[in-house]
Amino acid sequence: MLRLLNLELQKLLLNRTSKILIFVSFVLPFFVILLSSIKINVFGFFTLELGELGVFNFPIIWHLTTFFASQFKFFFAIVVVSMIGNEYSNKTLKQNLIDGLSKKEFILSKFYTIVFFSLISTLLIGLISLCIGLYYSSYNEFSIIIRETNFLVAYFVKLVGFFSLCLFFGMLVKRSAFALAFLFILYILEWIIFGLITWQSDHILAEKIQNFFPLKSMYKLIDQPFQRIAMTKFPDKTELVYDYAVHWNEIIIVLCWTALFVFLSYRLLKKRDL
Repeated sequence: MLRLLNLELQKLLLNRTSKILIFVSFVLPFFVILLSSIKINVFGFFTLELGELGVFNFPIIWHLTTFFASQFKFFFAIVVVSMIGNEYSNKTLKQNLIDGLSKKEFILSKFYTIVFFSLISTLLIGLISLCIGLYYSSYNEFSIIIRETNFLVAYFVKLVGFFSLCLFFGMLVKRSAFALAFLFILYILEWIIFGLITWQSDHILAEKIQNFFPLKSMYKLIDQPFQRIAMTKFPDKTELVYDYAVHWNEIIIVLCWTALFVFLSYRLLKKRDL
C-alpha cells in the first residue's frame, strides 16, 4: 500500500498544477476560522459577533465546520480527475503497466491517494474545530467535547465517496473537463428522476428513493446546520425540528457506492485496450 501511495504522491508533487490545487484544497478549510471572527455591524446600533452567539459551542461545532468544509471538496476533485487525465495524455498509464504495475495496483494507487488526502483533510478539520470550540465554547466537559465527533467520520466517508465518483468518471471519459461535466449531469439526472417519481407517486416516497442516489446520499451524511442553529435560539418553534444526526445506514449507503465506483473503475481499465 505504501509503495503505491508513494508512487502516486510523487506524480502529483511533480505536477505544478496538482501541487497548487492540493495546497488550495487544504488551505480553504481554514476559512472556517474566519466564521468565528466575523462581526456584523447592525445599523450602527450594536455589533453582532458569530463567535459570541453560541454557534461554536460543543458539540454543534463539529456539525458546523464539517458542513462548511465539505463545500470545498470540488478543488481536490479537480486533482482526482486530473490524475486520470494526465495518465492518458502523458502516456504514463501504459508505461506503468509495461514497468510491471498491474491494473489492479494502478486503481488501488489512486484510491489510496484519495483515502490519504481525505484522512489528512479530516484530521485538519478536526483540529480546527477543536481549537475554535475550546476558545468559544461555554462547555468544557470531555463528554460534551467528544459528543457528535461522528460528524468527522461522516465528513471522511463523504470525501472518499465523492472522490471515488470522480475517479470513476475520470476513468470513464479520460478527460478532466468532461469528467467534471458528468458530475453536473449526474446532479441534474438525480433531480429529474426525483421529479418523475414525485409526479407518479408522492413526495415522501420520492425523497426516500432519492436518498439512495450517489450525490444525494453523500449530501445527506451532513445535513445543513442552519436550521439546527435556529432551533437553539427558538426552542419553542416545533416546526424547526428536523433530523440532523449522522446515521450509520447513510454511511453504509455511501460506502457501498464507493466500493462500486472503485470496482467499476477497475473493470473499465481491465477491459480497455491501452
